[in-house]
Amino acid sequence: MRIATTAMAERGLEPEFPAAARKELEAIDGPGRDTDPRIRDLRALPWCSIDNDDSLDLDQLTACEVLADGAVRVHVAVADVDSLVRKGSAIDAHALANTTSVYTSAKVFPMLPERLSTDLTSLNPGQDRLAIVTEMTVAADASVTHSAVCRALVHNKAKLAYDAVSAWIDGEGALPEAAQAVPGMDAQLRAQDDVAQRLRMRRHAQGSLELETFQPRALFDGEKVVDIRQQVQNRARQLIEELMIATNTCTARFLADSGGASLRRVVRSPERWLRIAEVAKRYGEVLPSQPDSLALEAFLARRHRADPLRFPDLSLVIVKLMGSGEYVVEQPGATPIGHFGLAVRDYTHSTAPNRRFPDLITSRMLKAVLAGTAPPYSLAELAMLAQHCTQQEDAAQKVERRVRKSEAALLLESHVGQSFDAIVTGHSERDSWVRIFSPPAEGRLAEGVPDIDVGQKLRVKLVSTDVERGFIDFVQTD
Repeated sequence: MRIATTAMAERGLEPEFPAAARKELEAIDGPGRDTDPRIRDLRALPWCSIDNDDSLDLDQLTACEVLADGAVRVHVAVADVDSLVRKGSAIDAHALANTTSVYTSAKVFPMLPERLSTDLTSLNPGQDRLAIVTEMTVAADASVTHSAVCRALVHNKAKLAYDAVSAWIDGEGALPEAAQAVPGMDAQLRAQDDVAQRLRMRRHAQGSLELETFQPRALFDGEKVVDIRQQVQNRARQLIEELMIATNTCTARFLADSGGASLRRVVRSPERWLRIAEVAKRYGEVLPSQPDSLALEAFLARRHRADPLRFPDLSLVIVKLMGSGEYVVEQPGATPIGHFGLAVRDYTHSTAPNRRFPDLITSRMLKAVLAGTAPPYSLAELAMLAQHCTQQEDAAQKVERRVRKSEAALLLESHVGQSFDAIVTGHSERDSWVRIFSPPAEGRLAEGVPDIDVGQKLRVKLVSTDVERGFIDFVQTD
């Protein structure tokens, strides 16, 4: 926890809430309320939340209705955080400083006070909450033929978790008890899964990239790290991912159609495309001379089928060459930059306002359009916020990586001298890096190895760890 707190401060993030924010919190006496007659009562819909097992900050709910001809009407409700966190308030100022919640296994540094993010602004089960709802009609071919946005009152009928829902979908587990308690929730989840898979297939047919990154998560017993496990993608995660991507796309279009500026999430067409083509060439593949997400996705799909063990490392190489995502301001009439990785033209972040400040910005802009009032942010403000949110998100990711390295070093410090199977994940003139499989952890080859290639399997011995700096050093044994 100390290492995490220090890493936050070193990266310019605030690990604690200031006194003014804490005082402001004390004056909040309940969830957001609003008597605006335009707010719809959608509490009767079969809403459910699906998130991590330990998630308490519930940002979104989903529900759907099966229509004729294979179409589905999808509803996604996003918490109306702005109903309690007003622009310019002390709580808002802290959220703006960090712009995101920072998740480490040892400690979570929430963007908003937990009394809000896990209670009063969270879409908790059995509670009436204000929300912004996006309604989408998804046709049989997975095209979105209609979408609309409104403010509404919603009620979460079942709090569910990814792994349990996915096990049930795959026929490997029982329907979760919270879902069993709601008549028709099993059919509801089947319908949501079906439409999500159709959306997923359409995205990939259009060139959306299927990448698999290395995301280890430490498990603690008190202050002791007892294991590290890789987060596995599954059907329930895909369900939420697809419905959120669709929502973010419809939200961006809604704001564009309203004639105002918006804060977009973009991944630019890769300037280092020729480097990506060189990577493909090493696998005997030829990519076009100009950036082509459809061709890149086809290459990645073939590599995933051919060598799933090494695919996370190939994914990381491609991600680095593509460049990271960023926030930009886009005005009506301008040509959208788009999101190369998702192969979509219009995209914003709108579905996690308890955890990300850009989503709270978008929520406020949506509410202004719906109310017919002036935008809450000027173009100059949006430009500043876009740059700041990009910088702080990068800082938060560096904090999370830094803490993961220390967690791995803490787990492995009692295993110095032991040997492991490993795969080479990086190589330069100065250093080589390897990933061991059990536990999943990365470290440096302390002694230079000539003629080594990324993707090569090795047998390595752990020679040292440094928990404070997050260093793990190996040497090759054969």
